[in-house]
Amino acid sequence: MKDIEFPVFKTKVENDREFNLSDPEERNEYFSFKAGSEIQEIREYLKKSAFIIYLLGKKSAGKGTYSKMLAEVVDPEKIDHFSIGDMVREVDKELKNEATKKELVSFLEKNYRGWSSLEEIMDILQGRSTTKLLPTDFVLTLIKREIAKRGKKVIFIDGFPRDMDQISYSLFFRDLIGYRDDADFFALIDVPEQVIDERVKWRKICPKCNTSRNLKLLPTSKIDYDKKKGEFNLLCDNPDCGEIKMERKEGDEAGIDPIRGRLEMDEKLIKQAFGLYGIPKILLRNSVPVEKAEDFVSTYEITPEYNYEWNEKDKKVEVKETPWTIKDDQGVESYSLMAPPVVVSFVKQLADILRTH
Repeated sequence: MKDIEFPVFKTKVENDREFNLSDPEERNEYFSFKAGSEIQEIREYLKKSAFIIYLLGKKSAGKGTYSKMLAEVVDPEKIDHFSIGDMVREVDKELKNEATKKELVSFLEKNYRGWSSLEEIMDILQGRSTTKLLPTDFVLTLIKREIAKRGKKVIFIDGFPRDMDQISYSLFFRDLIGYRDDADFFALIDVPEQVIDERVKWRKICPKCNTSRNLKLLPTSKIDYDKKKGEFNLLCDNPDCGEIKMERKEGDEAGIDPIRGRLEMDEKLIKQAFGLYGIPKILLRNSVPVEKAEDFVSTYEITPEYNYEWNEKDKKVEVKETPWTIKDDQGVESYSLMAPPVVVSFVKQLADILRTH
């Protein structure tokens, strides 16, 4: 992230052991080993209170991955994550059903207060008006409804604030939704643009189950080689899909170019939030400079890059794994980190903040 220094977080410890972070059981052992006392602190805190975290990061920065993994580690029954984009898409589905549409309109008539009429907002939602965006006060009303469904839980809100004017709303958001006694924080995520670019460019989707994988960074267990095209393909390892070839989504080959404007706005939002007083901030960094890696992280915590070779003699694909080296946004040669060490940083910073609340 340019102009903001996200410190490199040390997860390497004395007498470290190696864990397979792709295996759920070993990953749980890893979290207990690296942050067991802090996880217990957060669990104790949740027995008497809750909190809200606004997740701010560029598109495809891992907001959902990090928050859901933290929830699994701490207590999935007491922690919920929802995306503003998913929430609006769900509302769109509700409008297509007369019963759910009636219920939604009734809720809005009782709770919505704003400068746009409900008729104008319905036009936006149903695509009849393409020149206006959903107003912030309406989005807040939808969020209030969404949180009410979840009861008194920890809430990770992904995608709010989404515009510069919404930053100030977020400062008073907990009062608006009845969480007056609960803490609220920002979790700001720094992921180099090269990481986002390659996550998009090498992404593969199963046409049957829509599972997403990555040819370079997250392959399936089954790889196919097309001799005619000279290319390797991921085969979906969902048994219901019958080893179908995973496909590139149209437009993915362009990487981040089509969303560069969105990424620039996301960066402005992070910088704006970073400069706010009075609200604690958790700083999550996805990368570590190569020259510092040995002192700060263990080798198995570094994101691997996968390369493939066709073994003509044995008629099989051979997979080679090496640490993935990228340039961060300052041009420093770095390693990208796997999700678990970032979540260890998340857990430890969160526990530290909660000690003062």
